[in-house]
Amino acid sequence: MQTLQPELKNLLQLAYSAERAASFAYQGHAGSIRKNQEVRAKIHEIEMDEWFHRAEVLKIMQEYQISVNKWYELKYYVIGKTISWSCYVLGWFIPHYFAGRLESGNVVEYFHMKDYFNQIGITKHDDILVEMGIKEKEHEVYFLQQIRQHPWLPIFERIFRWGVGKSYNDVEL
Repeated sequence: MQTLQPELKNLLQLAYSAERAASFAYQGHAGSIRKNQEVRAKIHEIEMDEWFHRAEVLKIMQEYQISVNKWYELKYYVIGKTISWSCYVLGWFIPHYFAGRLESGNVVEYFHMKDYFNQIGITKHDDILVEMGIKEKEHEVYFLQQIRQHPWLPIFERIFRWGVGKSYNDVEL
């Protein structure tokens, strides 16, 4: 069996746990949207994408006998549940903004995994890793489109450095 880089192992463990946190967060995000059933359904769809990503990352981890990191699981469980709950008190803009910002950073994680695998001659995961990276980019674009005209966006862009023309990745759809 091929030896994986420690950075790749850690990235896989981190992604596995963080995808659950994202799924939990989207449960609260969708649940907090009462009036717009179309938006609520789209956020639920995004949640399902995150559960799918978690399952795919686990398959890769199992193939290389990488164990689930119990600390990451606990940490991201708490983070995901806290974000889920907070969506009910923050209104709609803040959860949309931070979902887009988070997804922006998630895009590159899957491309970094692909690069790490490719460095050691493994290309069989390329398709699924690229697919998941592109899906994260689609999520980022969706949330940005939803908040594009919000009056708070320029303030949040200056403070948190994400928004129109400001991404944490250079992936184009």
